Amino acid sequence: MIIANRLRQTNRAEYILYMWQVEDILRSYHCDMEHVRHDYLVRFTLPDDTRAEMEQWYANLCNMMKEEGVAQTGHLQINKNAVQELVELNSQLLDSEKFPYYQQLYYKVLPYIVEIRAKGADKSVGEIETALQTLYGLVLLRLQGKEVSPQTLSAAKDLSTLLGQLSDYYLKNRQGELDL
Repeated sequence: MIIANRLRQTNRAEYILYMWQVEDILRSYHCDMEHVRHDYLVRFTLPDDTRAEMEQWYANLCNMMKEEGVAQTGHLQINKNAVQELVELNSQLLDSEKFPYYQQLYYKVLPYIVEIRAKGADKSVGEIETALQTLYGLVLLRLQGKEVSPQTLSAAKDLSTLLGQLSDYYLKNRQGELDL
């Protein structure tokens, strides 16, 4: 909750990746709040009021995951909406003549995205979601202690740069500082 709130305000792409990780953590506890409370949240040393707020936040997410039918797989609508906001901004940036640097970044990573899709990634999602899924997959590989090839790390660096720039533009846009 604390990290999610901070990331939501500072880096939209990292916020999405973090929330996908939270979804997976809750799935690992079968969206059972008792297990989450006693096996996961107990690891955090927090003041009582913050602990209560955090427990409520996780409980709300568990309930939403069950209600939306994503307790086993998929993403919460709030997370889908966050991705969609980035997708829409990406499209606006690509359509504008005012952002050549961003366009260069995008076209630099496009071959990676094509290659990732050719290797079996979900072809029904757009380029931005494919980039997010790739970075999330890399996080999972690292958590499992699996080795990652230098080529994958290079692609991930470029994807991360693109998503970081997109997140920066997202924040500027939200603050009314981006002239599209």
